[in-house]
Amino acid sequence: MAKQFNVPPVIFPSGNNPNPNPTAQRNRPATAPFQPPRSTPSSLPFMSFDIGTAATSLPPPLYGASATVIGGGFEDEPPLLEELGINTKQIWHKTISILNPFKLNPDLHEHADLSGPFIFLMAFGLFQLLAGKLHFGIILGWVTVSALFLYVVFNMLAGRNGNLDLYRCLSLIGYCMLPIVILSALSLFVPQGGVVIFAVTGVFVVWSTRVCTRLLVELASCGDEHRGLIAYACFLIYVLFSLLVVF
Repeated sequence: MAKQFNVPPVIFPSGNNPNPNPTAQRNRPATAPFQPPRSTPSSLPFMSFDIGTAATSLPPPLYGASATVIGGGFEDEPPLLEELGINTKQIWHKTISILNPFKLNPDLHEHADLSGPFIFLMAFGLFQLLAGKLHFGIILGWVTVSALFLYVVFNMLAGRNGNLDLYRCLSLIGYCMLPIVILSALSLFVPQGGVVIFAVTGVFVVWSTRVCTRLLVELASCGDEHRGLIAYACFLIYVLFSLLVVF
């Protein structure tokens, strides 16, 4: 019987493997193919970020914005009403001028706006709602139709020289609605269907007509020549709104 000898395996060392020990290669854990080598935390790009230089590395502001807006707080922000284009002082001065029909200042109404008229129309609808009448849609619709009516009538009278636009018509009609708003508030305490309510309504309608006619004549050109016809158109508009209060 032949005697067997244990011959160790022959391993040829290569340049890429400095450790020719087969036991070490056999015990080495397997790695997934195409896996990138692990890097130390110091080699990560975000670990080397310098917080102190963050402000200097920011991109320049776009669209002409100033650099103070980026780091500014709420103290640098303008008021919300100013951002919305609502000038409360201007609305207050216009309201005071309407309340005194004998000392009306047309210069205050040179710049038209719809913030004050919208407040007056909502107040008018609220007083009507307190009287048991839901007229918000009717009020807004009638104001739009009234502005179109006054715009067409005035420009037909003035001809090519007329410079009254629809936006100014809406503004003037809305501000001159203040006496009708006061009438709707007083109607809550006055008995309906009597002589008193009709007499009070006539006074407030004449008040609104006078104020609106004077503003149109002063602010629009060629209005003084047709003062009577403009006053008649304004009278019809405010009589229409006063019917909501009376009936």
